[in-house]
Amino acid sequence: MKRRHLHERDRQYRVFLYVFYACAIIMSSITFFGVYSMTQDWNEQGMFVMGEVLVQTQVPFENFANLSTWLFFSIVIGWYCVSRIGWKKTTNLRSYRMGLLQLMLLGFTIICLYEILWSFTVLNAEITAQLILSGQIPDIDAMKVEYPDVLRPWNLIFATKIWLAGAIISGHAFYLSTKPRKPLEDLES
Repeated sequence: MKRRHLHERDRQYRVFLYVFYACAIIMSSITFFGVYSMTQDWNEQGMFVMGEVLVQTQVPFENFANLSTWLFFSIVIGWYCVSRIGWKKTTNLRSYRMGLLQLMLLGFTIICLYEILWSFTVLNAEITAQLILSGQIPDIDAMKVEYPDVLRPWNLIFATKIWLAGAIISGHAFYLSTKPRKPLEDLES
């Protein structure tokens, strides 16, 4: 069976649209909660750990997925839905605009992959160092790196998930941008 693009009249289009709306609500509410909590930490302590509250908060019950996992999930699923329902917006990008977009997406993919490797390397080094020094497995969810600013360190689990989501999205967008394109008139029939 030949795969075709989704159109507004397709039943599947509405499914992707509603799933995207659900993902947008999840992403917005988690982001609002994270910003609110970090603002509270900043006002009380004069510092915050980027993403720590999202890694420490588990939803819908204890020992289930934490908010950073739900955020990662909704980002990737939401992007896939957008790529399926928003394909018409990219059919008129030609020549130098598409070339610039492809270079930008390739750059984002490379940067995100570097950050993933860096975060994993630092996370592994922190686990190993604490295991050797104390002889116990550390709390991995609480590990942070004080980079680029000591007052605003990043939680390593949060950083890894966010950079992985960025790598998946930018890599997928780069892949889609390199596929051969037909004129919109040929796709409508």
